[in-house]
Amino acid sequence: MLDRYLQKQGINPKTLTIPDRLSLVGSEGRGALEFRPDQSVMSNEDYINFDHIAAETKKILLSNTYQGDSIESLYRQGGSPGGARPKIFTKYDSKEWLVKFGAITDPPNIGQIEYEFSILAKKCRVEMPETRLFENKYFGVERFDRTPGGKLHVVSVAGLLNADYRLPCIDYLTIFQLCQKLTRNVQELWKLYRLMVFNYLIENKDDHAKNFAFILRDNEWHLAPAYDILASEGINGYHTTSINDSITPTKEDLFAVAEKAGLDTKKAVEVYNEMTDNLKSS
Repeated sequence: MLDRYLQKQGINPKTLTIPDRLSLVGSEGRGALEFRPDQSVMSNEDYINFDHIAAETKKILLSNTYQGDSIESLYRQGGSPGGARPKIFTKYDSKEWLVKFGAITDPPNIGQIEYEFSILAKKCRVEMPETRLFENKYFGVERFDRTPGGKLHVVSVAGLLNADYRLPCIDYLTIFQLCQKLTRNVQELWKLYRLMVFNYLIENKDDHAKNFAFILRDNEWHLAPAYDILASEGINGYHTTSINDSITPTKEDLFAVAEKAGLDTKKAVEVYNEMTDNLKSS
């Protein structure tokens, strides 16, 4: 979206340096980092016509040359914050939200699907922010990097490890080791374990390094709330992040990772069984 916006302004995106791009992020990026000079632009509109945005993003996805008037307004809404599906930032009920729209290959009800998975995740006690289904079709999630007191620092596993999230390059045990070093809190390890098990049970294989993050609250690092969790094929049908060095893992691999991370194996099995029962009853 940024490149389309620049082209519409008569700027060749290939001529921009990294500092140029950071200045366009300015004070409007995810997390709490800000960059100067600040050349960011952001809309303060309270009302968003989601149907209009969905229609315009579809035109943009279908054409590499589309330069309609909506390019600028979409960019001002923060789109796209990254990922395969178009997204915008917006405000609703005095809260800040990230709202997603379907990609070309998505089913028409992708918003409903992701919303239902978020409900399942909460039922399985996977920590997630508040979620909504705007207009009964657009999935929205409350931004966990924004609070009434200000912005919170957030960093992804990909950012911490300089890992290429486009490629399979890490194992869940690596994330556990990182979680231990950053948080020094066993409860955060159990949160990560629940997320790993949930991804395994729903067959979310798009579990790449950018889909895990840590957040700084009250000067302490925590595992960030879960995001981008729904059934997905991943790369060639395999988990992007391996489990116990396996891209076709079994539940025994889950327990092996838990044990290597220093978690109680008996409790790990109990959590797995509890989550399995919750999903079966849904």
